[in-house]
Amino acid sequence: MTGVPASAAGGSGAKPVRGGKLGTAAVNQASLWNIANILTMVRLLLVPGFVLLLFHDGGYDPVWRAFAWAAFAVAMITDLFDGHLARTYNLVTDFGKIADPIADKAIMGAALVSLSVLGDLPWWITGVILARELGITLMRFWVIRHAVIPASRGGKLKTLAQGTAAGMYVLVLTGPLATLRFWVMMVAVALTVVTGLDYVRQAVVLRRRGLAAERAAAAARTAEALQATAGTAPDAGPAAGAVAGAKDVHAAAEARGAAEAER
Repeated sequence: MTGVPASAAGGSGAKPVRGGKLGTAAVNQASLWNIANILTMVRLLLVPGFVLLLFHDGGYDPVWRAFAWAAFAVAMITDLFDGHLARTYNLVTDFGKIADPIADKAIMGAALVSLSVLGDLPWWITGVILARELGITLMRFWVIRHAVIPASRGGKLKTLAQGTAAGMYVLVLTGPLATLRFWVMMVAVALTVVTGLDYVRQAVVLRRRGLAAERAAAAARTAEALQATAGTAPDAGPAAGAVAGAKDVHAAAEARGAAEAER
């Protein structure tokens, strides 16, 4: 397979224009009904199914808990693939950008809250994890005008630990396995807190960098406007110096941003 179908890569199956080139909309707009979005929709549909299976027969039947674990496992597996497929095959859509994180939070939140309701998981663990996830989501919106906070390796490891621990709690385990799942959950909680603090640090740095770049750009525009109005004046030296100084400030801000990004 040498590429993706036209319907996936170009929205409604855009036709090539003269010269064999696709229109801008065909290149930049992926179809809503692509494999990545379908996997996200499946994950969303699995959330109520998982809850029903978990609470069936009072929530303590080992067989139905196993069925609930299977639904939870499928949801977590689709989480691994939909984002990768969207980026690899240029299937990123506005729907996917919104629905994918909602599906991630929904399945994990449903598992944690349900387990706490059943008395299998302490409420403080559920509270810490959900507070972190909600807080980081709001923080991403706080800095989105300046930059996007990328997912870190620690964040991905946190997701894996949370999914593994929650899955172990969904199953009816006894003996050493029941003890093991507690420590796996403790690792997940620790990673949740540590990565959350790291995201806060990144958000503060990105916001400061973005504000500095905006101020420098505004100063450069002001100086250029002064140069335009004073360009025909007998003494245009001060205006030219102001423009050069503002551009230097802007360049310095960009350089600092690039250095921080590399770190």
